[in-house]
Amino acid sequence: MVVRIDKWLWAARFYKTRSMAKDAINSGHVKINEEKIKPSRKVEINQLISIKHSLGEKIIVVLALSSKRKGASEAQGLYSETDTSQKNRQELITEVKMSLLSNPIAAKPSKKQRRQIHQFLQIR
Repeated sequence: MVVRIDKWLWAARFYKTRSMAKDAINSGHVKINEEKIKPSRKVEINQLISIKHSLGEKIIVVLALSSKRKGASEAQGLYSETDTSQKNRQELITEVKMSLLSNPIAAKPSKKQRRQIHQFLQIR
């Protein structure tokens, strides 16, 4: 079976549409064996694919080929993530959580605080 990389990424549920997969490939977010590729590149079993996204980089090994989009549980059977990739992503996630806990986001001002701000700005 021969499957294009954009179609396989869509079938494995990494991207919602094939055009999104194609755009990610063209922008260099997806690589096979650390090589930049084109959307028409064929996928083979046991290839290493690296996918960059907002939570770091995910490195996966292709276990099976499919050109049809199936359920999420079946799609996870098409690949497996490497141990180092899982470890790196978990470290990044904990780092982000710790930074959010140490620097809490300021809440929106209450109505009373907004009135005080408006009064202060009108006086100036």
